Amino acid sequence: MKLKTAGAKGLLQLIKLEEFRLDAYESAKTYKEKTKLWHEKHINHKTFEVGQKVLLFNSRLKLFPGKLRSRWSGPFAVVKVYPYGAVETQGKSEVFKVNGQQLKPYLVDEMVPT
Repeated sequence: MKLKTAGAKGLLQLIKLEEFRLDAYESAKTYKEKTKLWHEKHINHKTFEVGQKVLLFNSRLKLFPGKLRSRWSGPFAVVKVYPYGAVETQGKSEVFKVNGQQLKPYLVDEMVPT
């Protein structure tokens, strides 16, 4: 008699454990979805057009190259925009291709968007 009740009790514990595991899986899935939506909402997507002036981030500057020296160089003109974020820019004479994440619009006499 005790074996049957012990077996039934063990089976109930296994079922509860399985339900707990499924609940944890669902809560982790919803947490990932919410954080992904929050992260994507706070990403600033940059779009560049041909002829637009841009500044290039100079990542080659090392620590303390000079007082208050800006890491942005330019302005450069956008020559061609490739899919997936690549942008071809032109300086004074050279034309080179860079990642669009290293560029920001060069605003002259315009209101800066806030």
